[in-house]
Amino acid sequence: MTKRTYPEVEPDYAVPPGETIREFLDELGMTQRQLAARLGLSPKHVNQLIQGLVPLSPDVAARLELVTGMSARLWNRIEADYRTALTRQRQRQDFAELNAWVKDEMPVAELVKRGVLPPEPKDLTSRAQQLLSFFGVAQLQTYREIYEESAVQFRQTRTFKASPGAVAAWIRLGELKAQDVSCQPYDREGLEAALPRLRSLTLQPPKVFLKVAQDICAAHGIAAVIVPEITGARASGATKWLGPDKAMVMLSGRYKTDDQLWFTFFHELCHVIRHGKGVWIENGKDHKDPQEQEADSFARDLLIPPAKAPLLRALKTLEQIKRFAQGIDVAPGIVVGRMQHEGILNYRHGNKLKRDIDLAEIRD
Repeated sequence: MTKRTYPEVEPDYAVPPGETIREFLDELGMTQRQLAARLGLSPKHVNQLIQGLVPLSPDVAARLELVTGMSARLWNRIEADYRTALTRQRQRQDFAELNAWVKDEMPVAELVKRGVLPPEPKDLTSRAQQLLSFFGVAQLQTYREIYEESAVQFRQTRTFKASPGAVAAWIRLGELKAQDVSCQPYDREGLEAALPRLRSLTLQPPKVFLKVAQDICAAHGIAAVIVPEITGARASGATKWLGPDKAMVMLSGRYKTDDQLWFTFFHELCHVIRHGKGVWIENGKDHKDPQEQEADSFARDLLIPPAKAPLLRALKTLEQIKRFAQGIDVAPGIVVGRMQHEGILNYRHGNKLKRDIDLAEIRD
């Protein structure tokens, strides 16, 4: 005989043992209730067996042997074949979904470039396993439950659509970095008391203020991290609670100026202080959500006190802007950013007072 060198074609369907039981009932003209009585099982359990909703146990196989004359071994084999077929069906479905996830949703090339994923192996199956490991989940459904919901919500609220996969990857990079930040338990009152000190850091050079700000935050239960945005994420900041006593505040430095960085930072702190344990992702633009609007107001009023804000319209020169900023102990670029945002100053004017943010210089 010639030995076959190709695998047998697997069926793309699964037949539960219940089909065989149903055939037995039809042949003998027996009802499910009558069979249940002979097996010593409830009618509900027999119906679930026939529908394939519950497994056929060795005990039930032994009872079926006595009632039907078919050996328990055969019943167990039918059950095993059915479960194997179901598993293969799920694997085929999962494989197809994982491949689509890798190809269509995940920023694989950028994660490889950043050293998060290895260059090899790069086949789809290997990439899927690498990504699941990166997100710390065992299956795609878990990833979607943990990461995708907030990313999709963020995408739906933006004029310029973000990629949920890129947003999720960016958030995960922040989580991994934040895990390495040792924090004291969250202390809301202490954090609020530290806000003036954090605000005073706007006057410091970028390479100085980040480290001090991180230390202050860590002392009050917040891991403050900078992670450059993943292409397509379109996110400037994010807040996520990592546990009951530890929150993460992420900054991407997307707009690369000190006014945007500080506004986003205090915006995220507002989420921590006032909005409970959730996930917030920002792109630095106007918001319609009430909590986002509150966070905008919190950052705006902390950086430039409301009592001083009416004076902004009287500022006509860069020298006046600098003196005003000095008078309220805040970086002049923050004053310029506020005036530009409110239409008092053209976006082309005053930018020399802003400090550029070099992520390579200040990254933790």
